[in-house]
Amino acid sequence: MAPEPLSPGRDAPGSRRVGVLALQGDFAAHAHALRCLGARVAEIRRPVQLRDIDGLVIPGGESTAFLVLMGDEFAPALREFHARGRPIYGTCAGLILLAREVLGPRQSSLGLIDVTVERNAYGRQRESFEADLDGDLEGGSARLHAVFIRAPRIRRVGPTVRVLASLGQEPVLVRSGPVVVSTFHPELTEHLAVHRYFLGMGATAALTGPSVG
Repeated sequence: MAPEPLSPGRDAPGSRRVGVLALQGDFAAHAHALRCLGARVAEIRRPVQLRDIDGLVIPGGESTAFLVLMGDEFAPALREFHARGRPIYGTCAGLILLAREVLGPRQSSLGLIDVTVERNAYGRQRESFEADLDGDLEGGSARLHAVFIRAPRIRRVGPTVRVLASLGQEPVLVRSGPVVVSTFHPELTEHLAVHRYFLGMGATAALTGPSVG
């Protein structure tokens, strides 16, 4: 199946209000992809704004910078957001922030998905690359185009984590409950499959209520 290109104006499921954490990183590219799917997008810079959204994207950037900029109030607010069953999608640095364990070097994280991730494990900026992947998304397989930039590697997945796409034998897109994470940047391509999947998670969460897993 060929990747689906950007097509502005399509309606997202329920046209839900989705936030993109806009402290640093490539939040504008995620916002653009979500708007192309019809979502109402808010740039999130304060923890109190999490009360007004149905899902959150944590973009790529620098994970240590995120930790500094988030301060002391964002972490408990994000854990509460997760406890309410709200979908969260983290790319690259967002994955690192959401992981249970971070290596290379070790650092604090939110622990909202049971994976171990190693920072910058694919190499430095000059080792960045692109690849086509087959994703196991809702409704069947999807062809994904992935951009890897100073990408982390997922070294371990817990028993509740489902692998949605792999590069060779390595998981690069995984999900557990309301959290989905990727080591790559779909927002830097013209294809919408991953963002559409994330918005579909929001529609499901509205019907099923908070996650208990």
